[in-house]
Amino acid sequence: MVARLFSGVLGIHPFHSQDVLVSEADPIAESDATDFSKNVSSCPGYSLNSLQESKFGLVAQLSLSGAPCNAFGTDFEDLTIQVTYETDSRLRVRIADSGNKQFTIPESVIARPPPPTTSFTHSSDLVFNYEPSPFSFWITRRSNPDATPLFDTRLSSLPKPPLAPVIPDDNSTALDGFPLVFEDQYLQLTSSLPLDANIYGLGEVIASSGFRRNVAFNGGSIQTLWARDIADPIDQNMYGNHPVYVEHRFNETTNEAQSHGVFLFSSSGADILLLTPPGASQSLVQYRMIGGVFDFYFFSGPTPHAVIEQYGALVGLPSWIPSWAFGFHLCRWGYISINETMEQVQAMRAANIPLEVMWNDIDLYHAFRDFTSDPVSFPGDAMRAFIQELASHNQHYIPILDAAVPHPTNATDVYDPYIRGHELDTFVKNPDGSEYIGKVWPGYTVFPDWFANDTQQWWTESLKNWSDEGVEYSGIWLDMNEISSFCQGSCGTDADLSNTSVPFLLPGMPGALVTDYPECYDPSVSGPSGNVTVNGALTCTDRILHALLKRGEGAGGEQGVNLNAPPYAIHNGIGDLSINTLATNASHAGGFAELDVHNMWGMMEEKATHLALQQLQPGKRPVIIARSTFPSSGKWAGHWLGDNFSKWEYLYYNIQGILQFQIFQIPFVGADTCGFNGNTDEELCNRWMQLSAFVPFYRNHNERGALSQEPYRWDSVANASRTAIATRYTLLPYWTSLFANASLRGTPPVRALWYEFPTEAELFSVDKQFLVGADILVTPVLTPNVSTVEGIFPGRGEVTWRDYYTHKVVDGSSNGTATLSAPLGHINVHIRGGSALLLHANPGYTTTETREGPFSLLVSLESNEHAFGTAYIDDGVSNPPTESRNLTFSATAGQLAISSNGNFAVEQKLQQITILGVTANPTEVSVSGMTAENWQFIPELQKLVISNVALDLNGAQTVSW
Repeated sequence: MVARLFSGVLGIHPFHSQDVLVSEADPIAESDATDFSKNVSSCPGYSLNSLQESKFGLVAQLSLSGAPCNAFGTDFEDLTIQVTYETDSRLRVRIADSGNKQFTIPESVIARPPPPTTSFTHSSDLVFNYEPSPFSFWITRRSNPDATPLFDTRLSSLPKPPLAPVIPDDNSTALDGFPLVFEDQYLQLTSSLPLDANIYGLGEVIASSGFRRNVAFNGGSIQTLWARDIADPIDQNMYGNHPVYVEHRFNETTNEAQSHGVFLFSSSGADILLLTPPGASQSLVQYRMIGGVFDFYFFSGPTPHAVIEQYGALVGLPSWIPSWAFGFHLCRWGYISINETMEQVQAMRAANIPLEVMWNDIDLYHAFRDFTSDPVSFPGDAMRAFIQELASHNQHYIPILDAAVPHPTNATDVYDPYIRGHELDTFVKNPDGSEYIGKVWPGYTVFPDWFANDTQQWWTESLKNWSDEGVEYSGIWLDMNEISSFCQGSCGTDADLSNTSVPFLLPGMPGALVTDYPECYDPSVSGPSGNVTVNGALTCTDRILHALLKRGEGAGGEQGVNLNAPPYAIHNGIGDLSINTLATNASHAGGFAELDVHNMWGMMEEKATHLALQQLQPGKRPVIIARSTFPSSGKWAGHWLGDNFSKWEYLYYNIQGILQFQIFQIPFVGADTCGFNGNTDEELCNRWMQLSAFVPFYRNHNERGALSQEPYRWDSVANASRTAIATRYTLLPYWTSLFANASLRGTPPVRALWYEFPTEAELFSVDKQFLVGADILVTPVLTPNVSTVEGIFPGRGEVTWRDYYTHKVVDGSSNGTATLSAPLGHINVHIRGGSALLLHANPGYTTTETREGPFSLLVSLESNEHAFGTAYIDDGVSNPPTESRNLTFSATAGQLAISSNGNFAVEQKLQQITILGVTANPTEVSVSGMTAENWQFIPELQKLVISNVALDLNGAQTVSW
């Protein structure tokens, strides 16, 4: 593994070219490095030879089949392919330059499972097939060898090139040919897909097409992989990078469905094209990378849950989440003092709206500097007292931690985190060895280098000192870690470091006031108030909303960009790869260039922070919420969906973001509730507070200078929030059980409807509803001015769905849809027939108070009078859990059996059991062999309620009726 090397220029001002130093021994075809054809039609591909098979797979050499084409770089003459059957469900296909000159992700950064010691070559459901010349390969299922391959790079399986631009306004989507291309600055590989395939994943992205990716409309779409600080754009690259997808295939003839997954293990900047050429009988996926190697993993599934679990087994399962993190979090950029922060805590309690975690944005800092608090507005002793007061009420505190570390302005400026980091040599460098100096909130800044030997020690020390000085955090919020810089190149080199201004006005300052009216409010009609109603009439106008909901053009629509780094210009939404981030020739310890490792910076910061918190808070589960993510981030952190907008369309986009990150094995995820950018309004915030109560991470947060949007600000929002949070806290045992399954097995807690009903094709594009686990169906209102919402109820009439609140059975139409009443303040939630949910009987103001109360059990019998459910219980804090208990609830033919296994002692009793679907009035009810006295039957709901049972959940119990 050899890093890229660059000449000793200081960053990039304003554009740059790379001087790639190549030794004579490198197995690269000779060419003039500036004379690239930028056309792959003449690329000869490769031929396979020197094949060696083993019980684990095969290794072979690939040799360039003709004259090098040097399309966007210099062709490698010799490659090595390694095929490994790693498990029965995971197959690895790695194609790399034989001299190992290209960058590969070190094991120290992302650990992978050890090589197999058992042979799976004849038991795996995945089969590697190949043609030697021109080399191509395809992956099939052993269980169905004649079916369309899962992945197929054969020229005979692809459309005949050349093809005009498939996306009409993007000339880069012209397809000159489909050879395997492996150059130092450009790699290309193409696979056919079924026509308009069901593809999910690839991100991070807000896709105008929804959770199901656009493969065919207007030619298809492009997923660009380059971490970028940008307020939630549509159809462009953004904070995180996840080159993994799930494909779902359904055979209408046999009514059978199977899912599989494909993961490219690479940190390279890239375009992944999902295209359908006009008139083609198939679609395709094409990988275009500007470095690295091809390192593919294929997952056999065959269910979507299994694919996601198999991906988690490779990159790492999600970290354990403490129970308190499922509470409600409150933050804003603009709480300018500890007093204002404390006022929010007091106001929330006065309104009786549960608040679990209080946050501060960069207002906390002294001069915007990491690891500080302002000595006037957030003095350390006062912060310590405030946080300890929160703790005394079972509440928590999380501060922000930005990625950039301020560089001192002069010799008298004493800033210990920089001084210590400089001593330990922990910062990113220019190619000449000097410190790379960018610019962020505090002015000129340096950036931690996670490859340096002592950066972990320095980071841990800095976090400890911060806490010791009064900011006694319970968790950490990592922002700006794409990594973000406000200037291009090492702009602080030889600059006046005392100039700490940023190159734009902050929101709320004169000249940058957030004065826009809430979305769809027309002051010419309704006056200047901005209220959701005026004289009893709703003020939202469809005319304005329609204009705002226009779809974005996408990254491919940005013409004439100049990326200037590698000759192939990926579709970076802002153009040059070094804008708003580090220059691509910035240098990391070990000689690694930023160009190769850029996409991993955020994940490496999350890992370092997680390891630091494990050391500083031993035995406790770290809580970290981060913006930029990469494969394996879920082992270390959760994610919020970034700087979204206070618009109805972003309320909808919230759902696809949650679903994406379940695939990415970062399940603890949520959006800024009510929106971050711009001014929200009462109706939007009402609906959003309800929706977010049913997603994993629940935080209200908005920008400086915008209208305040804490849930107590409007009576209707306060009422909706109290109801939604009470329901959420009632469901905490369900949430913690789902996340235990995620941490143990990688099972996604939040699911698209088709995950549970994979043969119902009408569900494949549904992303305005979602499932929490297998049993809770959420149908939110996503548009203004409505009091009903359309919902689809999976199962095609074979599954019973009951209203979670009223327990009434849904009376759906023949196609499974229903119009549901949805007045402002109500979100529709339904429970699936055949489920059994352990609940908290008495939701309290905090999760701790809630957990101290008794349990209840809600059983929803299916028409066959069966139901089943499980629950996981532990102390909610220990990392990893040392003691736990697993409960199983199984109901059939008038009897409920509860089994209990584990070593955790459950102190709270099961106080009440509600059974839905009881078809006849019981003549007798017994609990653990004793006749029950306190029970009630409600015939119109087929509902049996057994109260005051006080069952011990540490042993087996039975209930009969």
